[in-house]
Amino acid sequence: MSAIYEKTVKRIEANVMPTYAPKQLFVRGEGCRLWDSDGEEYLDFTSGIAVCNLGHCHPRVTAAITGQARTLVHVSNIYMNALAPALAEKLVAESGLDAKVFFCNSGAEANEGLIKIARKYGNQTGRNEIISMENSFHGRTLGTLAATGRKKYRQGFEPDVPGFTQVPFNDIEALKKAITPKTCAVMLEMVQGEGGVIPADVEYLKQVRALCDEKDLLMLCDEVQCGMGRLGTRFAFQSFGVAPDAISMAKGIANGVPMGAVLARREFADLLTVGTHGTTFGGTALAAAAALAVQDTFDHEKVLENCNAMGAYLAERLTAIGKKYSFVKGVRGKGLMLGLVLDCEAAPVQKLMQKRKLLVLTAGECVVRFVPPLIVTREEIDRAVAIVDEALAEFDTERKNGK
Repeated sequence: MSAIYEKTVKRIEANVMPTYAPKQLFVRGEGCRLWDSDGEEYLDFTSGIAVCNLGHCHPRVTAAITGQARTLVHVSNIYMNALAPALAEKLVAESGLDAKVFFCNSGAEANEGLIKIARKYGNQTGRNEIISMENSFHGRTLGTLAATGRKKYRQGFEPDVPGFTQVPFNDIEALKKAITPKTCAVMLEMVQGEGGVIPADVEYLKQVRALCDEKDLLMLCDEVQCGMGRLGTRFAFQSFGVAPDAISMAKGIANGVPMGAVLARREFADLLTVGTHGTTFGGTALAAAAALAVQDTFDHEKVLENCNAMGAYLAERLTAIGKKYSFVKGVRGKGLMLGLVLDCEAAPVQKLMQKRKLLVLTAGECVVRFVPPLIVTREEIDRAVAIVDEALAEFDTERKNGK
């Protein structure tokens, strides 16, 4: 191991809270590739957990960040900068909704914004409870933890923030039964990421939309992971043809510069008046410059077209490889958010892929998750799939030998 690796490990152990257990030190990135502190090259199919949607150090984003850093970084939201409202205008236009935007710093903070808008609306008529989905993941703040449909994330942080109920995903009857006179909103991901790369059924989403209209409930969509081009459309909801009342976004919005946002229909957005919500760093000139560069890249470099084409190709290749192994149950997902579904824990398979210099993620307990940059090429997919095949073959041998 390199000297910088050893020094970094010691510093982490001595000074950083142990909320993560990283084993790899990366020092440089370009496109779909990363290099570690020993100079080893890796193919990155994690995108920093669906953050670097344009790949590492994309030229447009890099130029925007460096140029803005020389000009103005931050003044706080008690003053204006010209870039944040320009970005808001672009997001509203691309959404096709009559909406407004609130900028923040992360996915969890964006989802807190969804929750606050729903409660501000519902409390006008004495309603403040939100129904979310089992297996969902909305963040690690106390509010978003309560909305998250996986109990393991909440353990040790009880009591839960009241006002949240979870129901099975893609089950409209369960949702109908859960609605009470206190319900003000339904919150969901159109593709559950951490829960196992599980897409919503289009017909289910249409029924949710109709039910929300009938019962005067807000339909809230968490697009933190599945949005910003990941499914092959600018916003995730556009892939399903069902428009929510408010959406959260983060991760890929600024390609690695911390940023989040809430986009809400105008009648709900206007409930957040001066003093009712805020953030120190939301919509800084630096973050907005990076995010505008992301939107500019979508406009001029056929990123979404590539996502659709390469997503279909990766799904096809993974499906073909998976048929060779009895423990692989199939491939699911949409665009370049795909899961290889196993009948066993995914972590050992993920580690075998990383050993061969392919970085992937797990989702749920039994899914290997592939979220490569949206600029990934056919050749990079071929290289990745070859590694997947080798890793699955090694795992299959180990299973048969009882290891």
